[in-house]
Amino acid sequence: MQNGIIILDFGSQYNQLIGRRIREMGVYSEVLPFNTPLAEILERKPSGIILSGGPSSVNAENASLVDKALFEQNIPVLGICYGMQLTTHLLGGKVKKGEKGEYGKAKLQIQKSNALLSGVSRFSTVWMSHFDEVETLPEGFVINGMTDVISAISNEAKKIYCVQFHPEVSHTEEGTRMMENFVFNICKSPKNWKLTNYIDTTIAEIKEKVGDQKVILGLSGGVDSSVAAVLIHKAIGDQLQCIFVDTGLLRKDEGKKVMENYGEHFNLKIKMIDASERFLSKLKGVSDPEQKRKVIGNEFVAVFDEESHKIEGAKFLAQGTIYPDVIESQSVKGPSSVIKSHHNVGGLPEEMDFELLEPLRELFKDEVRKVGEELGIPHHLVHRHPFPGPGLGIRILGEVDEDKVRILQEADDIFIGELYKDDLYDKVSQAFVVLLPVKSVGVMGDERTYEYTAVVRSANTTDFMTATWSRLPYEFLDTISNRIINEVRGINRVAYDISSKPPATIEWE
Repeated sequence: MQNGIIILDFGSQYNQLIGRRIREMGVYSEVLPFNTPLAEILERKPSGIILSGGPSSVNAENASLVDKALFEQNIPVLGICYGMQLTTHLLGGKVKKGEKGEYGKAKLQIQKSNALLSGVSRFSTVWMSHFDEVETLPEGFVINGMTDVISAISNEAKKIYCVQFHPEVSHTEEGTRMMENFVFNICKSPKNWKLTNYIDTTIAEIKEKVGDQKVILGLSGGVDSSVAAVLIHKAIGDQLQCIFVDTGLLRKDEGKKVMENYGEHFNLKIKMIDASERFLSKLKGVSDPEQKRKVIGNEFVAVFDEESHKIEGAKFLAQGTIYPDVIESQSVKGPSSVIKSHHNVGGLPEEMDFELLEPLRELFKDEVRKVGEELGIPHHLVHRHPFPGPGLGIRILGEVDEDKVRILQEADDIFIGELYKDDLYDKVSQAFVVLLPVKSVGVMGDERTYEYTAVVRSANTTDFMTATWSRLPYEFLDTISNRIINEVRGINRVAYDISSKPPATIEWE
């Protein structure tokens, strides 16, 4: 799509958030690796270009750079954090190593307003995350705002605007106004992004691409694969064959619920494979979280590969790939660092003789949910909390076995059920129970017990890049603790995780 906003990715944890913010304004946005050739960028006829933040230093020997000619195309440019330092560096200014970094909230003082900062208060809170800082401005630039360092500069004649802070995050009080100023007042971007149009266009494209061929899809019951399945089924009906693999690491009664919700309600053709014994046997003796992920991922691929080849005449393999997955796979070529393997099971083998069908690959998660609702999928299914591809395998710390899976399924089912019962489920972003490889002494009745410890985890977030622990009512936590300890054989102690992200992650493994 042309006339959108291009975001060049330098490895920022927030690059996807920039794209989402712009799409929420009704404007198409696309995230590309920083080293995308300029000619390829210009082919898209962007109305504006944003240079994202990133972990690098422009003074490093292997610094991530762009073609300097990008600034000579008469296309508005917004440099954010590293993007500001990069712009300064390439256009003749100087960036120095800071005496101390700025991380978290800072107070911005506007010294000279411009089109980007129009309507923004003279003093406001912004979100910082940097160590290097601009020392000398390029020719033609002026200082527009300060924190402890130069934090906003511009060359309005060339339509170049830069900020050292992150306007895309909610912690920057007036960041939305700044983003809207850039997108609409500076770039004059057209409102060209509407999900209902996307659905109609995608259904037509699926029909044309697939024709009378068969499509197979790995249905997990999660939001992405479910929305993809219903969308494809709307286009081609029973030419779609879904495969549901029960790994034995799913939530309680998950297989039964998937068959009821999508097999009976939406009339999808679903073949359910009970492979729980296979997965549990492969996990025997495995404790390392990364190794567990690999074992589960490899076994999933093996099972899916076997079953898919039993379906005659299937030409297409459909996947619930969404835009953040695409961005992350692109970023492997760029500067982004891997914190841990992605939660989703991935990596289907190259020898699988299918053509890929990925109808959601241009959508962010919140957009996928909206598409699901447009397609008639019930709210409680579309707004399910994220569930990792390796399932309970990474919520059971240490070695996994059938008894631990049963224990965790029961405890987790109580927690989630009570969240729904007290109308709290939609008020938190992700909630689950973790089973620790730790036993402690307890007393039940008059008998001594020596059983596992469960940890209840609930987090609130807007973007899953930062998160705070949910302030659930004490009475609710009391109910959860009592029910789990009294009803789940194998647990005699319940703790509540009050860690935020960062420094912790939402999942434990």
